[in-house]
Amino acid sequence: MSTKQQTGPDDGPASRSRPRGAAFLLSQVGAHAAARFAERIGDLGVIPADVGLLRMIATRPGRSQQSLAEELAVVPSRVVTLIDGLERKGLVERRRNPRDRRNHALHLTAEGTLVMTRMRELGSAHENEICAALDDDQRAQLIGLLEAIAAQQNLAPGVHPGYRQTSR
Repeated sequence: MSTKQQTGPDDGPASRSRPRGAAFLLSQVGAHAAARFAERIGDLGVIPADVGLLRMIATRPGRSQQSLAEELAVVPSRVVTLIDGLERKGLVERRRNPRDRRNHALHLTAEGTLVMTRMRELGSAHENEICAALDDDQRAQLIGLLEAIAAQQNLAPGVHPGYRQTSR
């Protein structure tokens, strides 16, 4: 009886040098998923950062730029720049807040609403493509595990940390 282990094609020196840690895999899959998502939505004339903001405005119509800045944990001037871009694309409009005329209430335009509808369809297809290797139970388990990691890292639920970058 031999104590020598059998080796396969993935057991050589090259396979030992490949990163296999969870952090690397999260980064690898995250970068791939982000790039694929950007490709999917490109025809809509938006970028991933736009999608998050549109979602945040759609779920709370009339919210202020200040509330967005607080939720995103960015300076208000950053939100002004981001909203300016959505306004130029005809997706968001600023209206005077009737309760506080110093603030603007943010609302999706009709075009913004159409883009959000299409985005939901594309987002669902994207999720299904990225998670195609998983059954429903595995997908639910993965989501739970990722939520636990995100919470432990003090990441705000539903808010991508990329908004803190200063350039677009």
